[in-house]
Amino acid sequence: MRALQEEMVVSRSNQERIQANLVASQATSEELRRSNEELRRDLQTHTAEREGADQELVTPTREFPTPFSQEIVDVAILATLIGPKVTFTGMEDPEAHLTAFHSQMMLVRGSDAVRCKLFMSTLARTAMDWFISLSDGHVTSFSQLIKLFRAQYIANRAPPSVSYDLFDVRQYQVESLKEFLHRFGTQVVRLNLTEEKMIVHAFKKGIVSGSFSESLI
Repeated sequence: MRALQEEMVVSRSNQERIQANLVASQATSEELRRSNEELRRDLQTHTAEREGADQELVTPTREFPTPFSQEIVDVAILATLIGPKVTFTGMEDPEAHLTAFHSQMMLVRGSDAVRCKLFMSTLARTAMDWFISLSDGHVTSFSQLIKLFRAQYIANRAPPSVSYDLFDVRQYQVESLKEFLHRFGTQVVRLNLTEEKMIVHAFKKGIVSGSFSESLI
């Protein structure tokens, strides 16, 4: 009987120890779960903050007069958006600037209002002075802005090229044949010439007199 009682006491003690270990294990598991939950929340918060920073919108307020209408001013531009890397100071060919602007905008894209703002960012010096001088809220679309821009700088437009301009390309006395060929070829491409006889004739006329030009003749 005594042995049975002792065995029951030992069994009860083992059960109590097992129960204590189970409670401790559950407490540890709960603590780990809370820790993991806190880490998950922190990670979500950090990710949301980073995405918010990447997608931060820049919406300028109308603190000063601007030629843009309020509808254009209210359109936000992503802070990460990189505009065209061209500049117009008021001295260049406006058509060449527009061509470069449109070419780079094909990579960026954007709404009508975004194009207005990015085009404004390419203006500098007297060109920016002209833009600022426009009436407050006068510009309501990109097409209108381009029309005003062309009208302002129409005198800067390069005259239309003609095929006979190729005969004006002459080799300098100190210019190498390679350098002359580069200038001559560039002009041929710019004029979009395809008449071989005229190109050859212009090339002969443009070379400095000497043994090489005589050999061509």
